[in-house]
Amino acid sequence: MTSLLVIIVLVLLAVALWQLTKIFDLTQVGSISDNSQVASDDDNNVQGYLMFGFLAFLYIFSIYGLFKWGPLVLHTPASEHGSLVDSLMNISWVLLFIVQAITQVLLHYFSFKYRGKKGQKALYFADNNRLEALWSVIPAVVLAGLILYGLYAWTNIMFIDEEEDTVVVELYAQQFKWTARYAGPDNVLGKANVRLIEGVNTLGVDLSDPYAQDDIVINELHIPKGKKIHFKMRSQDVLHSAYMPYFRAQMNCVPGMVTEFAFTPIYTTDEYRELPYMVEKVANINDLRTKKSIELVAKGETALDPYTFDYLLLCNKICGASHYNMQMKVIVDTPEDYKKWLQDKPTVVQEVKTAKTPAAPVDGAKGADSTKGKDTAAAVVKMAMK
Repeated sequence: MTSLLVIIVLVLLAVALWQLTKIFDLTQVGSISDNSQVASDDDNNVQGYLMFGFLAFLYIFSIYGLFKWGPLVLHTPASEHGSLVDSLMNISWVLLFIVQAITQVLLHYFSFKYRGKKGQKALYFADNNRLEALWSVIPAVVLAGLILYGLYAWTNIMFIDEEEDTVVVELYAQQFKWTARYAGPDNVLGKANVRLIEGVNTLGVDLSDPYAQDDIVINELHIPKGKKIHFKMRSQDVLHSAYMPYFRAQMNCVPGMVTEFAFTPIYTTDEYRELPYMVEKVANINDLRTKKSIELVAKGETALDPYTFDYLLLCNKICGASHYNMQMKVIVDTPEDYKKWLQDKPTVVQEVKTAKTPAAPVDGAKGADSTKGKDTAAAVVKMAMK
């Protein structure tokens, strides 16, 4: 209701302003006015100063945004290659800001300096080889440097040595959840196909494949610190994107094919929670949640739970109505804790066998052997007759 009233007020205000302009036009009837629609020197001066005003607004707002929202960007990377990604991003930002500063200042300055004046004509020339060479060579050199550095970073990040000791994990995407499959002791994932999805075998693992016998399917992702994790990604339905922001990792999950990405985590979850910037960030978030909880409780609603930092695996493609809720917790353990966590997890083959094994019958229940009960009852009757 409040929104409707605001809209009505804005519409009425617009109508009132339009009527005021009509009244102003009526008051000018009979006065001498310039209707040639040709800009005068006064018009050009006003436009020139407005250009400088817009330039000032542009930079004041940019500086304000830098201080206001700058702390919201991701901070310390949690993977080995993260610093390389951040350095490439920072170099790009610095170059963009320098180029933007120079070009915008020149654009607005020349717009003011060479504004229209009565009796002044613009100088026309067809070309300027020196100027064209300048604005062609400089961007070409800068872009070539960025591209070469980007290729170097991309090669280092995406290179996966097949002989390296890695932990192989499959990330399986479907609307709207993630599932992880660990390769087991042989470190080789078994074959899988969506046509084999049945019952508890939700990933379609080929149970006849020797490499699939030790595969483990879990809905929570644990990875060890200091060990390269080789992710293989599949999608069951639509295009998804595995996005782990603190690890500076993202890769599309495409139906019908397997995509890959690898990184080495350098902070456990507990270690990252103790970083000074994260401690401050969590404290600020909980202050906001506490204030919001007071408002909610006053309205008779449930208070918000305190926030605790966790690494998350998110979907970075709009994959449907519940896309926003497609996430899975990522826990980075010490190598020792990771081994303890993984050692008692059942394999997908064991889960399928357990699901197919019929439950043991219960005495007196439907399907139970009733002859034992009948024999006992008959014996009791005979004793009573004696």
